[in-house]
Amino acid sequence: MQKTSEDDTKHPTFRGVRMRSWGKWVSEIREPRKKSRIWLETYPTAEMAARAHDVGALAIKGCSAYLNFPELAKELPLPASMSPKEIQAATSRAAASTRIINSSFNTEMLSCQWTGGIEAIVARLELPSRLSWFLGRFLALYSMAKDPVRVLVTGAAGQIGYALVPMIARGVMLGPDQPVILHMLDIEPAAEALTGVRMELVDAAFPLLRDVVVTTDVTVACKGVNIAVMVGGFPRKEGMERKDVMSKNVSIYKAQASALEKQAAPDCKVLVVANPANTNALILKEFAPSIPEKNITCLTRLDHNRALGQLSERLKIHVSEVKNVIIWGNHSSTQYPDVNHATVTPANGEEKPVRSVVADDNWLNTEFITMVQQRGAAIIKARKLSSALSAASAACDHIRDWVVGTPKGTWVSMGVYSDGSYGIQPGVIYSYPVTCDKGQWSIVQGLKIDDFSRQKMDATAKELVEEKTLAYSCLN
Repeated sequence: MQKTSEDDTKHPTFRGVRMRSWGKWVSEIREPRKKSRIWLETYPTAEMAARAHDVGALAIKGCSAYLNFPELAKELPLPASMSPKEIQAATSRAAASTRIINSSFNTEMLSCQWTGGIEAIVARLELPSRLSWFLGRFLALYSMAKDPVRVLVTGAAGQIGYALVPMIARGVMLGPDQPVILHMLDIEPAAEALTGVRMELVDAAFPLLRDVVVTTDVTVACKGVNIAVMVGGFPRKEGMERKDVMSKNVSIYKAQASALEKQAAPDCKVLVVANPANTNALILKEFAPSIPEKNITCLTRLDHNRALGQLSERLKIHVSEVKNVIIWGNHSSTQYPDVNHATVTPANGEEKPVRSVVADDNWLNTEFITMVQQRGAAIIKARKLSSALSAASAACDHIRDWVVGTPKGTWVSMGVYSDGSYGIQPGVIYSYPVTCDKGQWSIVQGLKIDDFSRQKMDATAKELVEEKTLAYSCLN
């Protein structure tokens, strides 16, 4: 974050940068999990040192890093590993960049996508310090004046809920200037644990968290909510038949749908996370008819993110350099992770198709697909617990892109109500590639579908139709 002195006659200063007595600028950053610092080299200008700092901060802290130049976050080179040597090499490349920083003010700067929040926005304007201070205060007051958004999390005392609620309270889901009121719901046996989660939220002193509603009453939980993240559900236990699990979840989602129908805000956006997510979302839609069908979705962003992660691991590049994978169909082992339209854009390089960069169709058509489909099971085997952190992060990604919008030229995967696009039977919740703008999603149209993809897409659609039939039989 750039600052100026009171009379604007002194040199600019940046976070993590200081001027040495011999006139050079030095940048350094604390080494991960250690008290020592990594020396990032000396540079002739403060701006070069500031870019070097940002690379180190991103490598160590990821998306929580506080940057001098947040607008350059996606363009900065990242180290191949967390070793000090690799971090220093990446920071040197960033410092040498001739990228001109655009300090012009526009409405996009007020988007909650900017890392660093209000202070970073003001810093980009490069105003005299007194004017910067007044503008910063004004924007802070503007943030405080915004109406809080009420966010419901069901199953809030569980693993995913415990990982999710602090992300929401910190602004990961809705942005660094959006106050929230959390509604946390769980079953009666989890009431004490739910109270403990509330205690921790209070102890964390999140500035954006205006209030917390803790309850085991679904009617109280749903009252006035703007966003509902449905994490709670009945998990399949050993020896249970598929119909038994479906029957339990149909009962749960029928009751919760009725409560949302009567109590939630008219424009409430719903994300179903609990499995079987697609069919749970369909049941919720059936019993909450006043909620627009486009406002009821299920989570396949976790699978989408898993696909991006596996490709970045394979190619040894940062995950931000890969985009436009697609998850088609059901959030199950029949899902189809499709890379036919995905691209890779290396730092300072041109965009190329993933297939041409990977150059191994056999791996992409077999092992890659299976790896994404079975990733949840692999995590359970490794940690003896299901995915929680990654699921919570994906839920935040899903809602944030839905509310704020997807970047131009980028789509994401969401389970949405099928309108017949790409030959998929209407009336099921199916994962499609979508773009989002002004709180609305739209299915990406006109993508070429080859025979291999057609077969995979139809197979997962068939499973969804079977699940729908099973769920409706449970209703009867």
